[in-house]
Amino acid sequence: MSNQANDEFKDEGLNKPIPSFDASAIKLTTIAPALGVADDNTPDYLDYDTDKGRGIMVTMFANAGLSYLLGTLGGGLYGLSEGLKNTPSNRFKVKLNSVLNHCSRHGSRIGNMAGCLSIFYSFYEYAADNFELDRYTDPVPVQQPLAAFMTGATYKAFAGPRVAALAGTIGLGSVGVTYGVYSVLGYKYGQKGWLFF
Repeated sequence: MSNQANDEFKDEGLNKPIPSFDASAIKLTTIAPALGVADDNTPDYLDYDTDKGRGIMVTMFANAGLSYLLGTLGGGLYGLSEGLKNTPSNRFKVKLNSVLNHCSRHGSRIGNMAGCLSIFYSFYEYAADNFELDRYTDPVPVQQPLAAFMTGATYKAFAGPRVAALAGTIGLGSVGVTYGVYSVLGYKYGQKGWLFF
């Protein structure tokens, strides 16, 4: 019975020869791209269009976060001044309550507005960049003004076409002012990486 057990677990691979793994007949230049072996007869092409900066989601989150923070701080400071001006009483607790109410009202409202506008702007700028509009208007940047106009028009679209056109024109004007100031100061337009600055 012990012989049967030994025969049952006997390794048959020991009696077979080991296969030869000789690779001297393989020419590595035929499979060069897979192994990274360069062929001297063909040029190497580099893809330069792979990295055009941050992606759309990273840009949207960064712009929205910074805009929301700055809008909330600015609205809070405006609420502080309004709360101190419009206090119905001189008692400290009433003044404090008035200031806190105004800060929270104006801070959250302006912060939300700034965050929404920055998301719209980032999306429209990405879309204009994706269509490569700079090929058609080479020396003049067109992505930022188009994105600013579309942002204002989209944000106020439900108020009617005249109000939407006015809001788009205000956005276009803000980009124009920024572009003019940067040109006077000698800065490259859009180098800061935040919205249209």
